[in-house]
Amino acid sequence: MRERLEERLKELKSEFESGQKMLSELDAKAGNLRETLLRISGAIQVLEEQLGPTPEDIGDRHGSAGVPPAESSEGIKSQ
Repeated sequence: MRERLEERLKELKSEFESGQKMLSELDAKAGNLRETLLRISGAIQVLEEQLGPTPEDIGDRHGSAGVPPAESSEGIKSQ
């Protein structure tokens, strides 16, 4: 009986070490992916700034008619 328990303990320790190694590798991959996405995001921002606003961007900010929306009553202070 004791031998079976010791063998099972050995197996579990081996599985645990394997799982820790795998988790460490996945953490490293996730960090690399975050860095890559950050670089891509920065490149997108630079290109968008270089291209400037498109007519669609201007239309989105000013409503469908290309006119800025009216101020809401919440945004106006009463005097």
